[in-house]
Amino acid sequence: MRTTFRTVFPAVLALMLMSAGAQAQQTPAPAKPAAPAAKKPEAAKPAAAPKPAAAAPKPAAPAAAAGGGEQPTLLGQFGDWGAYKATPGGKTVCFALAKPSQAATEPAGRARDASYLFVSTRPSEKVKNEVSAIVGYPQKASTDATATIGAANFAMYTQNDGAWIKNAAEETQMVDAMRKGSDLVVKSVSGRGTKSSDTYALKGLAEALDKVAQECK
Repeated sequence: MRTTFRTVFPAVLALMLMSAGAQAQQTPAPAKPAAPAAKKPEAAKPAAAPKPAAAAPKPAAPAAAAGGGEQPTLLGQFGDWGAYKATPGGKTVCFALAKPSQAATEPAGRARDASYLFVSTRPSEKVKNEVSAIVGYPQKASTDATATIGAANFAMYTQNDGAWIKNAAEETQMVDAMRKGSDLVVKSVSGRGTKSSDTYALKGLAEALDKVAQECK
Protein backbone atom coordinates (compact mmCIF):
# COMPACT_ATOMS: atom_id res chain seq x y z
CA MET A 1 0.00 0.00 0.00
CA ARG A 2 1.47 3.32 -1.05
CA THR A 3 1.23 6.35 1.16
CA THR A 4 0.54 10.05 0.96
CA PHE A 5 2.65 12.53 2.86
CA ARG A 6 0.02 12.60 5.60
CA THR A 7 1.71 9.42 6.85
CA VAL A 8 5.20 9.82 5.37
CA PHE A 9 5.76 13.41 6.48
CA PRO A 10 2.80 15.03 8.27
CA ALA A 11 4.67 18.28 9.04
CA VAL A 12 4.57 19.36 5.40
CA LEU A 13 0.81 19.85 5.59
CA ALA A 14 1.15 22.35 8.42
CA LEU A 15 3.99 24.00 6.54
CA MET A 16 1.88 24.54 3.42
CA LEU A 17 -0.97 25.97 5.45
CA MET A 18 1.36 28.53 7.03
CA SER A 19 2.72 29.93 3.75
CA ALA A 20 3.78 29.29 0.17
CA GLY A 21 7.10 29.56 -1.61
CA ALA A 22 10.18 30.66 0.29
CA GLN A 23 8.10 31.81 3.27
CA ALA A 24 7.33 28.15 4.00
CA GLN A 25 10.74 27.80 5.60
CA GLN A 26 9.99 30.61 8.06
CA THR A 27 6.86 29.24 9.76
CA PRO A 28 6.55 30.59 13.33
CA ALA A 29 4.73 27.51 14.62
CA PRO A 30 7.76 26.09 16.51
CA ALA A 31 7.90 29.32 18.58
CA LYS A 32 4.89 28.26 20.69
CA PRO A 33 6.79 26.03 23.14
CA ALA A 34 9.43 28.79 23.52
CA ALA A 35 6.92 31.26 25.03
CA PRO A 36 6.40 29.49 28.40
CA ALA A 37 10.17 29.21 28.90
CA ALA A 38 10.49 32.97 28.46
CA LYS A 39 7.73 33.65 31.00
CA LYS A 40 9.07 31.49 33.86
CA PRO A 41 11.78 33.91 35.07
CA GLU A 42 9.17 36.71 35.07
CA ALA A 43 6.57 34.86 37.16
CA ALA A 44 6.92 37.40 39.96
CA LYS A 45 6.18 40.27 37.55
CA PRO A 46 2.96 39.43 35.69
CA ALA A 47 2.69 42.85 34.11
CA ALA A 48 6.09 42.56 32.42
CA ALA A 49 5.66 38.96 31.17
CA PRO A 50 4.32 39.81 27.66
CA LYS A 51 7.51 41.66 26.69
CA PRO A 52 9.97 38.74 26.82
CA ALA A 53 7.31 36.40 25.41
CA ALA A 54 6.97 38.54 22.27
CA ALA A 55 10.71 38.34 21.62
CA ALA A 56 10.82 34.55 21.99
CA PRO A 57 9.87 33.63 18.36
CA LYS A 58 13.06 35.19 16.95
CA PRO A 59 15.55 32.62 18.28
CA ALA A 60 13.00 29.79 18.18
CA ALA A 61 12.84 29.57 14.36
CA PRO A 62 16.54 28.86 13.69
CA ALA A 63 16.61 26.45 16.60
CA ALA A 64 13.82 24.43 15.03
CA ALA A 65 15.52 24.45 11.64
CA ALA A 66 18.70 23.06 13.17
CA GLY A 67 17.08 20.18 14.98
CA GLY A 68 16.80 16.66 13.61
CA GLY A 69 16.25 17.22 9.89
CA GLU A 70 12.48 16.87 10.30
CA GLN A 71 11.62 20.22 8.71
CA PRO A 72 11.36 20.09 4.89
CA THR A 73 13.70 22.32 2.91
CA LEU A 74 12.36 24.32 -0.02
CA LEU A 75 14.58 23.66 -3.03
CA GLY A 76 12.75 26.07 -5.30
CA GLN A 77 9.34 27.48 -6.18
CA PHE A 78 8.15 27.03 -9.76
CA GLY A 79 4.73 28.52 -10.43
CA ASP A 80 2.30 26.85 -8.03
CA TRP A 81 4.73 24.01 -7.44
CA GLY A 82 7.27 23.85 -4.66
CA ALA A 83 10.15 21.36 -4.78
CA TYR A 84 11.10 20.06 -1.32
CA LYS A 85 13.61 17.79 0.34
CA ALA A 86 13.23 16.19 3.77
CA THR A 87 14.74 13.39 5.86
CA PRO A 88 11.93 11.87 7.98
CA GLY A 89 13.37 9.01 10.01
CA GLY A 90 16.77 9.66 8.45
CA LYS A 91 15.55 8.67 4.97
CA THR A 92 15.74 11.19 2.13
CA VAL A 93 12.45 12.16 0.53
CA CYS A 94 12.01 14.68 -2.28
CA PHE A 95 8.71 15.86 -3.65
CA ALA A 96 6.88 18.42 -5.73
CA LEU A 97 3.77 19.78 -4.03
CA ALA A 98 0.95 22.15 -4.95
CA LYS A 99 -2.38 23.36 -3.65
CA PRO A 100 -5.30 23.65 -6.07
CA SER A 101 -5.77 26.89 -7.99
CA GLN A 102 -9.52 26.21 -7.87
CA ALA A 103 -11.55 24.04 -5.49
CA ALA A 104 -15.30 23.41 -5.56
CA THR A 105 -17.84 21.15 -3.88
CA GLU A 106 -21.32 19.96 -4.77
CA PRO A 107 -23.45 21.00 -2.93
CA ALA A 108 -21.55 24.28 -2.91
CA GLY A 109 -19.98 25.53 0.30
CA ARG A 110 -19.52 22.15 1.98
CA ALA A 111 -16.70 22.37 4.54
CA ARG A 112 -13.60 20.23 4.11
CA ASP A 113 -9.92 20.33 4.96
CA ALA A 114 -7.27 21.62 2.57
CA SER A 115 -6.37 19.52 -0.47
CA TYR A 116 -2.93 18.90 -2.01
CA LEU A 117 -1.25 17.09 -4.88
CA PHE A 118 2.15 15.41 -4.44
CA VAL A 119 4.68 13.87 -6.79
CA SER A 120 7.23 12.14 -4.57
CA THR A 121 10.54 10.35 -4.90
CA ARG A 122 11.87 8.09 -2.12
CA PRO A 123 15.24 6.58 -3.12
CA SER A 124 15.43 4.20 -0.13
CA GLU A 125 12.17 2.59 -1.31
CA LYS A 126 13.12 2.81 -5.01
CA VAL A 127 10.06 5.00 -5.60
CA LYS A 128 10.23 7.68 -8.28
CA ASN A 129 7.54 10.21 -9.23
CA GLU A 130 4.69 8.65 -7.26
CA VAL A 131 1.52 10.70 -7.62
CA SER A 132 -0.84 11.07 -4.68
CA ALA A 133 -3.49 13.49 -3.52
CA ILE A 134 -5.17 14.55 -0.30
CA VAL A 135 -8.75 15.62 -0.98
CA GLY A 136 -9.73 17.04 2.41
CA TYR A 137 -12.36 14.55 3.58
CA PRO A 138 -12.85 10.78 4.09
CA GLN A 139 -13.92 9.42 0.72
CA LYS A 140 -16.75 7.08 -0.17
CA ALA A 141 -15.67 3.46 0.33
CA SER A 142 -15.00 1.39 -2.81
CA THR A 143 -15.35 4.45 -5.03
CA ASP A 144 -12.51 5.66 -7.26
CA ALA A 145 -11.45 9.26 -7.62
CA THR A 146 -10.42 10.48 -11.08
CA ALA A 147 -7.59 12.62 -12.38
CA THR A 148 -8.05 14.34 -15.73
CA ILE A 149 -5.31 16.00 -17.77
CA GLY A 150 -6.62 17.28 -21.09
CA ALA A 151 -8.21 14.27 -22.80
CA ALA A 152 -6.42 11.74 -20.56
CA ASN A 153 -8.25 10.23 -17.60
CA PHE A 154 -6.70 8.21 -14.77
CA ALA A 155 -8.58 6.25 -12.11
CA MET A 156 -7.33 6.75 -8.56
CA TYR A 157 -8.08 4.33 -5.74
CA THR A 158 -8.98 5.91 -2.44
CA GLN A 159 -8.53 5.36 1.27
CA ASN A 160 -9.64 7.83 3.92
CA ASP A 161 -8.66 11.26 2.49
CA GLY A 162 -5.91 9.96 0.18
CA ALA A 163 -5.95 8.99 -3.51
CA TRP A 164 -3.36 7.19 -5.67
CA ILE A 165 -3.27 6.18 -9.30
CA LYS A 166 -5.07 2.84 -9.50
CA ASN A 167 -2.95 1.24 -12.20
CA ALA A 168 0.69 1.74 -11.19
CA ALA A 169 1.77 0.88 -14.74
CA GLU A 170 0.11 4.12 -15.90
CA GLU A 171 2.01 6.33 -13.46
CA THR A 172 4.83 7.19 -15.89
CA GLN A 173 2.24 8.06 -18.52
CA MET A 174 0.38 10.24 -16.04
CA VAL A 175 3.50 12.14 -14.97
CA ASP A 176 4.45 12.68 -18.62
CA ALA A 177 0.95 14.07 -19.28
CA MET A 178 1.30 16.32 -16.24
CA ARG A 179 4.63 17.67 -17.52
CA LYS A 180 3.04 18.60 -20.84
CA GLY A 181 -0.45 19.62 -19.67
CA SER A 182 -1.87 22.94 -18.51
CA ASP A 183 -3.97 21.70 -15.60
CA LEU A 184 -5.07 18.58 -13.75
CA VAL A 185 -8.51 18.06 -12.20
CA VAL A 186 -9.05 15.63 -9.31
CA LYS A 187 -12.67 14.64 -8.68
CA SER A 188 -13.81 12.64 -5.68
CA VAL A 189 -16.87 11.79 -3.57
CA SER A 190 -16.97 11.92 0.22
CA GLY A 191 -18.50 9.30 2.47
CA ARG A 192 -21.45 11.69 2.92
CA GLY A 193 -21.98 12.11 -0.81
CA THR A 194 -20.27 15.48 -1.27
CA LYS A 195 -18.61 15.76 -4.67
CA SER A 196 -15.39 17.74 -4.99
CA SER A 197 -13.40 19.06 -7.93
CA ASP A 198 -9.86 20.38 -7.43
CA THR A 199 -8.00 22.02 -10.32
CA TYR A 200 -4.20 22.16 -10.18
CA ALA A 201 -2.23 24.44 -12.51
CA LEU A 202 0.65 22.42 -13.99
CA LYS A 203 2.87 25.30 -15.07
CA GLY A 204 6.17 24.89 -13.25
CA LEU A 205 5.69 21.21 -12.44
CA ALA A 206 8.30 20.05 -14.98
CA GLU A 207 10.92 22.34 -13.43
CA ALA A 208 9.96 21.21 -9.92
CA LEU A 209 10.30 17.54 -10.93
CA ASP A 210 13.68 18.23 -12.54
CA LYS A 211 14.83 19.80 -9.27
CA VAL A 212 13.53 16.80 -7.32
CA ALA A 213 15.36 14.41 -9.65
CA GLN A 214 18.56 16.41 -9.21
CA GLU A 215 18.40 16.28 -5.38
CA CYS A 216 17.10 12.72 -4.93
CA LYS A 217 19.11 10.31 -7.05
